[in-house]
Amino acid sequence: MAGIPTFATPPGFFGTLHRNRDAAFVIAGVPLDIGTTNRAGTREGPAAIRRASRMLVDGAHPHFWVDPATLDLADIGDFAIALGDIPGSLTRIAEQAEGLNHLICLGGEHGITLPLLRTLTERLGHKLALVHFDAHVDTWPDGFGQDYSHGSVFYHAINEGLIDPQRTIQIGIRSPVQREVWDWTIAQGVTILTGQDVQEMGPAAVADRIHAVTGGEPSYLSFDIDALDPAFAPGTGTPEIGGLASWQAQAILRRLRGIDFVGMDVVEVAPAYDVAEITALAAATVVWEYLAMMHA
Repeated sequence: MAGIPTFATPPGFFGTLHRNRDAAFVIAGVPLDIGTTNRAGTREGPAAIRRASRMLVDGAHPHFWVDPATLDLADIGDFAIALGDIPGSLTRIAEQAEGLNHLICLGGEHGITLPLLRTLTERLGHKLALVHFDAHVDTWPDGFGQDYSHGSVFYHAINEGLIDPQRTIQIGIRSPVQREVWDWTIAQGVTILTGQDVQEMGPAAVADRIHAVTGGEPSYLSFDIDALDPAFAPGTGTPEIGGLASWQAQAILRRLRGIDFVGMDVVEVAPAYDVAEITALAAATVVWEYLAMMHA
């Protein structure tokens, strides 16, 4: 057990009070939720995920046998946004992400991924492979007249040349979707594993497919919490039944060691709809799994 009770853990992620922007791994919250298309409230996600992360500071990861909290890790607080202005907010997010090392962002809606990819690909000078957990393809060309809704992030990422669709895999997809959106996504070369595919294949086969698709290329992990079934993540704006169980997501993530991840985010936690912090804890645990994998 930790030296202090869990409830007294300081308020940063894993209780860290470090604000060092030069740390090897940097946590930042991005409280953007003005591009949501159903229930709003993900602006409260970063704070809820940080609170829930207190449950993860009492010892080593029981699979990798490392303590992610011992990494060179800093929580630099929340990025500023342009109130009521989606394009302006995306610009500000990209600017604030510049110069940071391995960045891990706590959303916020899924639209935050677009400026993070813009900054990262500009710095690296090439497209990224993408590992995307979600109930939704997020390749709609617009969201009810808004070019940058949270459902269009990967439509723009593909068209802007930020990700290589041939090296992109989406896991857990199961929402209603127009056939033309689905067909466009497949035509770009994206690999889609539906929620049903995941149930039938099992975690080991899903992980093998992720390794094969990313092919050793620098990769980005984007985890929308609605990839999980609402039984395991009710606190989100666009829940869809038939999703992954928490254990399935963990089992897949633990098999992704060796992929050249260069950044990640976890998004779409909306605490107002949560029950007993289970969604926020799931999101915090996704980051914990990621950091343990990177540390092992």
